[in-house]
Amino acid sequence: MEVYNILLHAHKGFAYLELALVAAFLILLLVTMFGYSGNISKALKKVTLFTMIFFHVQFLIGIIMLITNITKGLDMGAVMKNADLRFTYVEHPFSMLIAAVLMTIINRKFKTIEKLTIPIMSLGLVAIALFVFAFPWARVFG
Repeated sequence: MEVYNILLHAHKGFAYLELALVAAFLILLLVTMFGYSGNISKALKKVTLFTMIFFHVQFLIGIIMLITNITKGLDMGAVMKNADLRFTYVEHPFSMLIAAVLMTIINRKFKTIEKLTIPIMSLGLVAIALFVFAFPWARVFG
């Protein structure tokens, strides 16, 4: 089997796990946000850590796949004119990169603070929104 196909299957397989982790992160974030005390639980810290780790793994696999395709002579002018190609080669990678950076910031903040603050909660919701926007729903579930 070709290396690109192995990476593609790994990227697609980890996507299901990433969906579960993002859903758990969202649920725990909302429970903490609407909870009486607002204290960050150990479960939220662990889910945030694993979500961040899998964001990074997915990004590394995806960037290797992207570089492989670009070095094969991909015409970026044609990519920007085609909505599907633009999503695949521009919008998806950059949105996921920003979401991974935001999850890294959130994970770092969760190590130093005891209570959930509005700016941290907002970063979490933005990271989730970027993830939902950039997730290729039709390719994973289609």
